[in-house]
Amino acid sequence: MRRTRVLTAVLALAAGLLAGGPPALAADAPDPAPAAVPKPAADTYTWRNARIDGGGFVPGIVFNRGEPDLAYARTDIGGAYRWQESTRSWIPLLDSVGWDDWGHTGVVSIASDSADPDRVYAAVGTYTNDWDPGNGAVMRSGDRGASWRKTVLPFKLGGNMPGRGMGERLAVDPHDNDVLYLGAPSGHGLWRSTDAGVTWSEVTSFPNPGNYVEDPDDASGYASDNQGVVWVTFDESTGTAGSPTRTVYVGVADKENAVYRSTDAGATWERLAGQPTGYLAHKGVLDAENGHLYLAYSDTGGPYDGGKGRLYRYATATGTWTDISPVAEADTYFGFSGLTVDRQNPGTVMATAYSSWWPDTQIFRSTDSGATWTQAWRYTTYPQRENRYVMDVSSSPWLTWGADPAPPEQTPKLGWMTEALEIDPFDPDRMMYGTGATVYGTEELTNWDDDTPFTIRPMVRGLEETAVLDLASPPSGAPLLSALGDIGGFRHTNLTKVPSMMFTGPNFTSTTSLDFAESDPDTVVRVGQADAGPHIAFSTDNGATWSPGTDPSGASGGGTVAASADGGRFVWSPEGAGVHRTGDSGASWSASQGIPAGAIVESDREDPDTFYGFKTGRFYVSRDGGATFEASPATGLPAGDSVRFKALPGRAGEIWLAGGAADGPYGLWHSTDFGQTFTEVAGVDEADTVGFGKAAPGASYPTLFTSARIDGVRGIYRSTDAGASWVRVNDDAHQWGWTGAAVTGDPRVFGRVYVATNGRGVVYGDPADPGGGTDPDPSGACEVAYRVTNTWGDGFQADVRLTNTGTTPWDGWSLAWSFAGGERIAQLWNGAHTQSGRAVTVRDAGWNGRVAPGASVSFGFTASGAPADARPAAFAVGGKECAVR
Repeated sequence: MRRTRVLTAVLALAAGLLAGGPPALAADAPDPAPAAVPKPAADTYTWRNARIDGGGFVPGIVFNRGEPDLAYARTDIGGAYRWQESTRSWIPLLDSVGWDDWGHTGVVSIASDSADPDRVYAAVGTYTNDWDPGNGAVMRSGDRGASWRKTVLPFKLGGNMPGRGMGERLAVDPHDNDVLYLGAPSGHGLWRSTDAGVTWSEVTSFPNPGNYVEDPDDASGYASDNQGVVWVTFDESTGTAGSPTRTVYVGVADKENAVYRSTDAGATWERLAGQPTGYLAHKGVLDAENGHLYLAYSDTGGPYDGGKGRLYRYATATGTWTDISPVAEADTYFGFSGLTVDRQNPGTVMATAYSSWWPDTQIFRSTDSGATWTQAWRYTTYPQRENRYVMDVSSSPWLTWGADPAPPEQTPKLGWMTEALEIDPFDPDRMMYGTGATVYGTEELTNWDDDTPFTIRPMVRGLEETAVLDLASPPSGAPLLSALGDIGGFRHTNLTKVPSMMFTGPNFTSTTSLDFAESDPDTVVRVGQADAGPHIAFSTDNGATWSPGTDPSGASGGGTVAASADGGRFVWSPEGAGVHRTGDSGASWSASQGIPAGAIVESDREDPDTFYGFKTGRFYVSRDGGATFEASPATGLPAGDSVRFKALPGRAGEIWLAGGAADGPYGLWHSTDFGQTFTEVAGVDEADTVGFGKAAPGASYPTLFTSARIDGVRGIYRSTDAGASWVRVNDDAHQWGWTGAAVTGDPRVFGRVYVATNGRGVVYGDPADPGGGTDPDPSGACEVAYRVTNTWGDGFQADVRLTNTGTTPWDGWSLAWSFAGGERIAQLWNGAHTQSGRAVTVRDAGWNGRVAPGASVSFGFTASGAPADARPAAFAVGGKECAVR
């Protein structure tokens, strides 16, 4: 996990994101808006994820304690999400974070206000070292994350730093919800806001900013940063409504002084006497009813490491410490982190052995305040084990990893990196926990106490958290092949369904590059990182199955790879070795001459003898199948290696190249003579990726796509006239932070574009009106139920249920209505919408497009403006009016 996230951060920096310094402490700053310059023409697109469901580390889950079914999840690089109970899925909340603030997609903590459930806060920032050029911020929302304002802090935050599973660092005072605390890393101490997160100041009376670092010798600053103040917990029994809570507990990354308390609303602080030493307190969870503060300890900050751990209970009234660990210290090979109390039955407490990688994680449960414990699984006769639970991953079958381990390992695993664990405060049967790959949960938790099996399933739909390193959309076969960090990659035959398995045979921990033969798309090659074995694999069935190749001498990592247009030859530029070529699918290799090691390689899409390379400002061309390369005389190209280029399908020798950095050439270039000369494309300020899709109706030239800054505006752009003009196809609500790794169109669907994100998976967009198409026009009758479910000062939330009351199924639907007043949709889930004035059209999300007779489909939205007293007067599907109830 860490390897990929560090890699993508470095790529982001190399792409020129260091331009401009971070602002100083700002109060009441809105989420950044584009500069006030003329914008390129924009097209209306609908955006979805190619479904993978999960794929990354979820270090925090937070339930609101004032309203049922309201929960949030935070990810280390992929933003924050809100649980939508009606669809049992997660809604992304930070897609509006733009390129210049890409670090704000890393969420170090999240806090939901139980006194006012419409309020939610996120502490954001990805790295505390110089990999992230910006400072951290606290984002605040009064509409459950549909829109945000933020205050930029005078220091960095580390959502993807060591120790990120500890917490929560951000907390709202339950009695005075204008008061918030934030624990800071890097020696910056404890911070407080008294105006609902608008302004912040350091609590100068707090005595300890922490001192624990993972590796003091790490010169990069990643593992050598002080992990700081790591959690804040209020004792709600010590306050009254309208006044700040008197007693506050704070956890610090200091093995000798881990827990502090204030009994005067944060004016003064003291170290808790008698506390255990030699460990870090990952979590502090209070059972105010029984006066117990539970603490989960580990000997390291996690999330990967931890060899010893303890659980303690602190009696808040008497100051008594009790070791309640479920196993003896000598028998631990893990630390404790996940920690939760059943708010309906406060004597019930659960904890996780988060760093028990082998054979599996462990979850412990006590119903007597930690006096005795049971565990999720136990050994019968080693290596056989007995589980209290049943794993059902049918909704995300790739979670088995295609593995067949020997006991005591099992597949799928219960998990790893299990630092987030929460029992629903309103439902003792529901539990969710985060892992390094997904969110699991159960709704039969109390079966545990009766020794009755309960089922654990992924509860992750809608939460997409993969770092995407490369993309390909072949002209036939699967529409999408992806190269992903941490989980290798997938072959999507249906974008709306979770693939059954990632690439296997071999498995790569991260796939760094993939390619297919343009005239033989069944021939595919991929390269990547591997714990053991070769770093290259070949497929002859469009990526459905794979065979490993061999590595040339010295190869230690993936690098980039290219397949010739006819699939007969491959050129590979691996890590650790120079550029090599093969004509026998990797059985043997010959070194390519005339091209430096580490060059980026691509193939001509028409001429099977031609390959290309780029390294440090020079372009290289081979006309003999990769045997020899010659440096092109072209000048003026980007000086660094932050470049991505592709050859145009169907036209030999035509190349588009994007890349650069703020301190040198940075833009988009075009060559029609096999790279001998390049012309810079006018009007493109910066470009980082380039890809091709199906030509527009009536056009012959493929559609171009790029992630670029054009006329001062960052976005995803499309050109249907060979780069003469550009249209921005994303909008300010859909930016996804950094999108500089890859972009490609679909050669079979005009306008469709696939975008690689660093933590939000593969997003793809389609024009709302692709040209020449029509809205879905299902036959038969329909019925609509429209219900406003929540209101606040200047907005509301509504749920809509659409039922097919006809006799034939719908294959796609489009529901239209007009608002009565000035309502404006801010965020919509389980569909895609457009709005012009009062007129709204909502289309299916792909996966919910087919609606059988008698079946229903639901979606919801938040909107600004007070809802009209009456619901919309009429609804129509495909132009046919629906009954309203």
